[in-house]
This record gives sequence, C-alpha cells and structure tokens, in this order.
Amino acid sequence: MPELKKLTDDLSKCYTGVVHDIMRKEGFRNFTFPSEITALLPDQVLCGPVFTIEGRVDETADGHQTLLEWTGLLSRAKPGRIWVSQPNDRTIAHMGELSSETLKSKGVLGCVVDGGIRDTHFLKAQGFQAWRRFHTPRDVVGHWLPTGFDVDIIIGDVLIQPGDFLLGDLDGLVRVPKAKVQDITAKSVMAMQTESKVRTAILGGMDPQEAYLEFGKF
Repeated sequence: MPELKKLTDDLSKCYTGVVHDIMRKEGFRNFTFPSEITALLPDQVLCGPVFTIEGRVDETADGHQTLLEWTGLLSRAKPGRIWVSQPNDRTIAHMGELSSETLKSKGVLGCVVDGGIRDTHFLKAQGFQAWRRFHTPRDVVGHWLPTGFDVDIIIGDVLIQPGDFLLGDLDGLVRVPKAKVQDITAKSVMAMQTESKVRTAILGGMDPQEAYLEFGKF
C-alpha cells in the first residue's frame, strides 16, 4: 500500500497532456477516455490505481436483489483506489449520495462511470470526484445487476485492467498500465522539466522553432 500511495502521489504531480505525449511516444494507443465522460469537480485531479466493476441491465430483477448486490459491491470497495464501472447501461445512475458517502469513508479516491450519476449536489458537497456521462434521478433498483468485480473492462476504446492507474484533470482522463506507471511517470517528470526550459527560453526572446530544435520539445 505505501508503494501504491507513492506512485499515486508522483503521478498526480504530472498532467494529462504530458502523460499523453509520453505514452504516444512510447507507442501506446487507446488510452484516452471518451471526451463525453467529464468530471463533476473539474478543478479536482483524480489519480490512483483502480478496481473495476461490470454489470448488465436486468429489468426482471427483484428490487431487493439489486440492492443486495449493489451494497455487496460497496462492501468490496478498496481504499486508496478508484471505482471504475462499465455498467453497460445509459439509462440509470450508477453512483449516488449514500454510495459515494460509503466509498469516501472507506478511503476510495473517486469514481469513473461509463454512465450516469445522481444526487449530484450531495456528491459536490462531499467533494467526491465522479467522472460520468450524464445525470438522472433513476437508480439501480429493479433494473441492474453486477456481473464482475476486478475484471477487465472497456470504456470507449480504452481497456482498463484491475490495478491500472488513471489520471484525470481539466483536459480529460488517461489510463496508465500498472506495469508501466513508474516508467511513464519518471519520463513525464523529465518532460515537464524540459518544458520549463522551453518556456524560459521563449519568455527570454528565443524563437519558438529555435527553442523546439534546441530542446526537442514543444
């Protein structure tokens, strides 16, 4: 756990643009989340390893069973990580006030849902970061059941595996494979240091093309 916290802290000091550029340069593809998934708290960075959830619509499901299974997911939530859900549903909310309060009290860093949330004003008041597509008052009762926990999921064209890292800021959300997070972070930090040199040179009067040719970064 201390190692995960250090990796999270280090990556959170980067920004998505520079991480994107490094990953593109390293040959990675399909690691940027759909732009339609946005942050409830735009100025709050979300960063950390993930645990994943997948589910499906079942309109014949018993209301009690749906709530039993939902609360079971909350019970399995992992502190110091991000809840990432592919509900395979664009109708109901897959995060709300009591759930976010529960997750926050367990030390969960925030959530990413390829779908909707509700009780939005409560989530804002809690300071619980939620990346989502839409808002709706409809909930899971009698409509939805989970099918997997800590399984590979796909959001847009991004494959997310348990333990992968996410970084989200004002520009969007990116996935960093767990096996490469230390390397990508280190290279991102170096790139930011080079960008600082470019910035200083330009502010000092250097032509931008000359700055690019000298530092190899822009």
